[in-house]
Amino acid sequence: VCARTSPNECILIRYVHTVKSLSVCLVYLACYHTDMAAQCVTKVELTVSCENLLDKDIGSKSDPLCVLLMSSSDSQWYEVGRTEKVQNCLCPKFAKKFVVDYFFEIVQKLKFGIYDIDNKTIDLSDDDFLGQLECTLGQVRLSVSLQKDTIHVRTRVVNNNLNPTWKPFRIPLQSLCGGDMDKPIKVPLIPFFLLSSGIDTHAVVCCPQAEFECINSKKKQKKKGYKNSGVVSVKLCEVVKEYTFLDYIMGGCQINFTVAIDFTGSNGDPKSPQSLHYISPQGVNEYLSAIWSVGNVIQDYDSDKMFPAFGFGAQIPPTWQVSHEFPLNFNPANPFCAGIEGVVEAYRVCLPQVKLYGPTNFSPIINHVACFAKQAMQQTTASQYFVLLIITDGVITDMDDTRSAIVNASRLPMSIIIVGVGGADFSAMEFLDGDNGRLRSQTGEAAMRDIVQFVPFRQFQNAPSQALAQSVLAELPQQVASFFSLFKLKPPRDPSPS
Repeated sequence: VCARTSPNECILIRYVHTVKSLSVCLVYLACYHTDMAAQCVTKVELTVSCENLLDKDIGSKSDPLCVLLMSSSDSQWYEVGRTEKVQNCLCPKFAKKFVVDYFFEIVQKLKFGIYDIDNKTIDLSDDDFLGQLECTLGQVRLSVSLQKDTIHVRTRVVNNNLNPTWKPFRIPLQSLCGGDMDKPIKVPLIPFFLLSSGIDTHAVVCCPQAEFECINSKKKQKKKGYKNSGVVSVKLCEVVKEYTFLDYIMGGCQINFTVAIDFTGSNGDPKSPQSLHYISPQGVNEYLSAIWSVGNVIQDYDSDKMFPAFGFGAQIPPTWQVSHEFPLNFNPANPFCAGIEGVVEAYRVCLPQVKLYGPTNFSPIINHVACFAKQAMQQTTASQYFVLLIITDGVITDMDDTRSAIVNASRLPMSIIIVGVGGADFSAMEFLDGDNGRLRSQTGEAAMRDIVQFVPFRQFQNAPSQALAQSVLAELPQQVASFFSLFKLKPPRDPSPS
């Protein structure tokens, strides 16, 4: 097991029983200024590859996935992220990279776990464990150089086709070539042939259309007059300026945060210690913990810090009709709460005044927030983005309507975070997350993009308080930036006019 520090150097770290070889390559180091913390943060990008993994499948090879865990200050492991699953491969080179903050003065423990994934559940306990590597970030030996043969993009497989056309993809120049336009890149066509020499980045980027020969080195040696095994045609290549999440925030984009809380009867009587709504003598429960954890991060990106907060699935006074989008403060004309403290206080006051009931319907509150996101689309700049936090305990009752609501919302400046509390079956939430394929409505209409992030709270019960927020908010910056980029919307103020 090695950590590569340069293309020609490896340092032995540790041999871990069933992972025959696992390489962790640091491929990019960046420093940027955060407007919130007013300090430099060093970001480390880690690429993972394995060799000779155990084969746990019958009739095929293992389908490996890598999960990265980090150790908190109190020595509890928490999940940072996961790579994609590589189908039928014992020597995977994962394309998805891990990005972590690097602190020189802190020993940062890492654990890379490899699993054979044969189902669609988010829980790894029902997947075959193939092995793990434990090390520190310092042992990975920081290097700012891009590593040799690091995978940047993996296209989808096109079966039984000698004239395949792949979908367009985007890749940052920094990640592709480190900003060096003369750096060669390789395009391997597995399993038959490989471009014999690197393509100059400059040749691809600066020429909107280009063609390159595919050379099979073995055929070239054996056959006289051999020319090539085909041609790779670059149909279109553009270099465009893409704003980052921080560019949008520093340029005046507001993140509008809305909280929705499940008050259905399956939570249990709030007066009972077994209820998920029961507030302990310490003043907490899982709902409050989720609100504090996620809200404390989000609130820094909203200038007025006034957050609408709603409940659903309860009978509310004075008519005791069931409602699926009632304001926690019972003021439909002004459902806003002052800061996260205001949301917490509104929840505490509301809880004893409602009767927990049902069913568990998500679509009304999703459509409610989507109405405001749709109004924001009338503006000509990236001025507003909406984040809906749904905290729930169980199975969705209006799944078809919820799927349609999410598909519609995917075309709007909006993201949805779902935190599942308690020990219920959350397979429906994992389905909505869309990590295993593009979510579709009942009629077959596909979501334009993945806007749902789901996590079960139970995974973070022993983790530091910030771990939940890190997990559920990890995809948000990319969702914000990609949406505005897709619609070619610039920040209200360009943070870097030059």
